[in-house]
Amino acid sequence: MTHLIMANHSCFLLNGILLILMSTIQAIPPPNPVQCNSTGCILHNSYGVWGDRKDCYVSGVVYPTTEEELRLAVANANKNKQKVKVVTKFSHTIPKLACPTSTASILADQNATLISTEKYRSDINIDAANMAVTADSGVPLRDLIDKVEAAGLSLVASPYWEGVTVAGLISTGAHGSSWWGAGGAVHDHVIGLSLIIPATASEGYAKVISLNHQDPLLNAAKVSLGMLGVISKVTFSLEPAFKRSITYNFTSDDRIEDQVFDHAKKHEFGDIQWYPSRHTVVYRYDDRVPLSTAGNGVNDFIGFQPNAILVSQSVRASEKSFENARNANGKCTLASSFVAYKKLTANGLKNNLIFTGYPVVGRQGKMQTSGSCLNSSPARIDQACSWDPRIKGLFFYESTAIFPATKFIDFLRDVRKLRDLKPENFCGVDIYNGFLIRFIKASKAYLGQSEDSVVVDFNYYRADDPSTPRLNQDVWEEVEQMAFIKYGARPHWAKNRNVAFLDVQNKYPNFNRFVAAKEQLDPQNLFSSEWSDQILFGRQSNKADGCALEGQCICSEDRHCSPEKGYFCRSGLVYTEARVCRYSMSAVH
Repeated sequence: MTHLIMANHSCFLLNGILLILMSTIQAIPPPNPVQCNSTGCILHNSYGVWGDRKDCYVSGVVYPTTEEELRLAVANANKNKQKVKVVTKFSHTIPKLACPTSTASILADQNATLISTEKYRSDINIDAANMAVTADSGVPLRDLIDKVEAAGLSLVASPYWEGVTVAGLISTGAHGSSWWGAGGAVHDHVIGLSLIIPATASEGYAKVISLNHQDPLLNAAKVSLGMLGVISKVTFSLEPAFKRSITYNFTSDDRIEDQVFDHAKKHEFGDIQWYPSRHTVVYRYDDRVPLSTAGNGVNDFIGFQPNAILVSQSVRASEKSFENARNANGKCTLASSFVAYKKLTANGLKNNLIFTGYPVVGRQGKMQTSGSCLNSSPARIDQACSWDPRIKGLFFYESTAIFPATKFIDFLRDVRKLRDLKPENFCGVDIYNGFLIRFIKASKAYLGQSEDSVVVDFNYYRADDPSTPRLNQDVWEEVEQMAFIKYGARPHWAKNRNVAFLDVQNKYPNFNRFVAAKEQLDPQNLFSSEWSDQILFGRQSNKADGCALEGQCICSEDRHCSPEKGYFCRSGLVYTEARVCRYSMSAVH
C-alpha cells in the first residue's frame, strides 16, 4: 500500500511539473527583502530565514538613485556614527553579511541603518573600443547582459542564477564554471570599480575613490563582503559576442574520478552533476561556438523556472512526510522521478520554445544564466520561485565547498565510500541537484581562490522548526566536515551554514592583506558588524543545546544534538574524526 501511495504521489508531482511547461513564464514577484513599519525595519534574505533564525532589525533604509546620493548616505551614517550595510533588491546571500546590528528586538537599533541599491540602477555605459562596460552597482545582472549583448559583445563569466546585482555578485565571489581564460569567477573579469568610503569632516564625511587594475586595493575590493565601503560602479572586461553549444550526457558514475579534470580541460564552460543515490553522473558539454552557428536556444534551468505553487507545496509536504516517518526510500522515489524529468527536459534547455534535441545552441547572454521565476505579473498568482517563503514551498540548506584541485578527487572518493555504505541515505540531496561540480581558476583577489579550484554545491532538507532533527543528518554533517575540515575546502562567502566558516581566516594566504585594506579604508569599522565579523574571522558562537542541528556548531556533547529525540553526538562513519548528530534507539552502542 505504501508503494502505491508513493507511486501515485510521484505521478501527481510529475503531472504538476508538466503543467509548468504549458504555463506562461511569469510568477508573483519575490518579496522585498526590507520590510518597514513605524518602529523600524526588518531585513530578510530571499529565503525568509537567516542561519540563526534571528531577524535583523535596523532603524531605517535609504534608497539612493545617483552616486552622489549614495555618497551622502554613507556620509550621514559616518557623521552620526551609525553602523551601515548595503542591501540589494534580491538579497540572496545566506549568511547574515548584510545585517549591520546584533539587536534582537523589534525596537530597532538607532545606531544601524541600511542602504539599498534597488533604485540605483540606471547607468550601463559600454566602451566598445576598449571592450568594457561600466554599470551602477545596483544594476541587475540580466539588465547588464542584455545591454552588452545588444551591443554585439558578451560578458564571459556569470553565476548560474541571474537574481543578483553587479556589485552583489562580485562582493561574495559569485561564479560560473571555467578553467579557461580568466576563469569562471566573475570578479576576475573586473578591471575597475568605484568605492565610497568614510572620510573626514573636511572631506564631507564620505568620498569616492576609483580603483583600476594597477591598484593593489582592487584585489581587496573585488571580493569584499561589503566590508570596505559601498561599491558605486563596476567595470567588466568584455569579448566579441559568441554562442554556446550545450549537451547533457546522463551516464553511470563508475569512472567519475577519472573524468573530472579531463572534462574541465576539454569544455570551456563544462560542469558535472553527480546524483550519488542514483549512481548517475551528468556531464555538461558546454563550449563556445561562432556567432554564425545556427540556433537560438535558451537555458531556462528547471530549478529557476516559475513553479506552480501547489507543486512546490506538494514536494515540501512529501519531504516532511518522509522525514517524519523516517522513510528514506520515499525520498528515493522522488529523486528517481526528478532525475528522470531533468533528463527528459534537458534540465531546462530549450532549442526554441521547448527542448527538441541536442545540441542546444544559443547566444551567450541566453545560455550563461537564468532565473525566469523572477519575471513577475500581478495577474499571475499561482506560480512563484519554489523557495519563496510566502508560499511555504521548498526550504533547504545550501552548502558550497571550494577545494584546491589537488584535494578534490580524494574528497570524491570519501563521499563515494560513505554512499556505498547505504546509498538511500543520499536520496535527500538527489531530490535537489545532487552534487553540482564546477571549476574556477586561481585569482589575485585576496578573498578569492589562490589556486585552480573545484566547487561543489549540494542542497538538502531544512526543518521548519530549528529543534527538529533531520533524517540522515549525520551523513550531511560528515560530508560537510570532510570538505571543510579534512580537506580544508573554503566556503562560498554567500552560502553555507556557520560551521563552514570555522578557521576560514587561515585558509586564505592573502587574508592579512584584506584585513590591512579594511583597516585602511574603514578604520572605524563602519561597515563591520557582529555577523560579518563572525563569518570573516571564522568565529564559532557559544555552544548551546541543539546548536549542531542547524550547523551553528559541531557537536562535542549529546546535548548539542537532540538526545530527547534520539539524536546523539557520534563519530563519522568514513571520516571518523567528524562529530555528527546520529539517530539511535539508544545512547549506548
